[in-house]
Amino acid sequence: MKFRFDKKYLYWGLVGAFSIIAGILFYYILFHNESLSNAVSSFIKISMPIIDGLILAYLMTPVLNAIERKLVRPLYEKSKVPETKKSDKRIRAFSILITLVVIFVVAYEFFSMIIPELIRSIQSIIFQFPMYVSNLTAWAAGLLENNPELEGIVNDLFNKSSTMLTDFLNKTVLPRVNSLLISLSTGVIGFFKAMWNFIIGFIISIYILGSKETFAGQAKKIVYAFFDAPTANQVVSNVRFIHSTFSGFISGKIVDSIIIGIICFACTSVIGTPYAILVSVIIGVTNVIPFFGPWLGAIPSALLILMVNPLQCLYFVILILIIQQFDGNILGPKILGDSTGLSGFWVIFSITIFGGLFGVLGMVVGVPIFAVLYAGFKALVNRQLAKKELPTETQPYLMVGSITEENAFVEYVPVKKKKKVSGAHVNKRAKGILDTLKEKFTGKKD
Repeated sequence: MKFRFDKKYLYWGLVGAFSIIAGILFYYILFHNESLSNAVSSFIKISMPIIDGLILAYLMTPVLNAIERKLVRPLYEKSKVPETKKSDKRIRAFSILITLVVIFVVAYEFFSMIIPELIRSIQSIIFQFPMYVSNLTAWAAGLLENNPELEGIVNDLFNKSSTMLTDFLNKTVLPRVNSLLISLSTGVIGFFKAMWNFIIGFIISIYILGSKETFAGQAKKIVYAFFDAPTANQVVSNVRFIHSTFSGFISGKIVDSIIIGIICFACTSVIGTPYAILVSVIIGVTNVIPFFGPWLGAIPSALLILMVNPLQCLYFVILILIIQQFDGNILGPKILGDSTGLSGFWVIFSITIFGGLFGVLGMVVGVPIFAVLYAGFKALVNRQLAKKELPTETQPYLMVGSITEENAFVEYVPVKKKKKVSGAHVNKRAKGILDTLKEKFTGKKD
């Protein structure tokens, strides 16, 4: 008897095998998560040059595309040289070279203008710090002299704080000096490792830029090989959406932060704010973080200005409030548009969650990541509603109480609670009824 192979046996065999594998992985993650996290962190450390290269290539791609499309290729077409694979490689190589030159020139000009001023500002802060402290102390003493009650509160707080600071230095800092020195040396070594990974990643990014279309084609080839056409089309469409969300948000936020930094420098220079360049750089850099970024930069800047001139600190705080209103209501929406599609609550939610998980980097990229997750979940919900022939808009569900089997929406009507009637009120009402009846039949009132 000839054996006939049935595909369903293969299907159930694969399902069983994958179920066993999933169970083993779940057990390993549940009871050996520390070793798993160490393995993941080790893999990430090893892969950091490649990760840096991918990030750098992704950030340089818009500049490369603009230079190649608007400068190099038109010049090559005017030369009337026939297009071949070699000519395409020459165009790409020349475009990459121009891109690197432009980026290096812009970075050099920016840092050559900013770094000397920053160094001078930091040196001035260090040398004049005692004078700033004395000025701040004199200002605080004059303020407290006219407010005896406030002076007593501040003295109590100062005494408690000094005691706590002394205990902290004696019991926490001094016993851990050796560990702090080890952490400091580890940080210096880590910085040099990060710089080395950055250099290797920069070299890798050049190779990625040179063959980015080939890599994209190979990725799509793999997707279409393992999925059917509709699913593969959906995967490719989702990747394009992720790319547009990330590139639109990150590039727009960088441009927005540069403009805010320039506006801050111009305004602080006009009103005579101390350390205008240093403060403007802090405001521009922290503005990359949505929502919380302006305050993260404004608070230390305001404290620095407060030590020099308290009145200028007040002017600076008012200026930052005006600039942030301009950025949040006019400049930001003009540049970013609706690139994320998230409301204010979800922006705060994503920054809080991803910032807690991944630190400052999570606060920067948390919004576009959550926007992608939000859009994916929204598409899944809408697909399920469409299968049930229900509307996908939110408006019909605002006051819905129930939905019938014919998909008709029944509005929710709150039931009013009946008032509790006291015994005295009941007796009074009954007496009123009896008096009315007695008057009707006898013509007399009690």
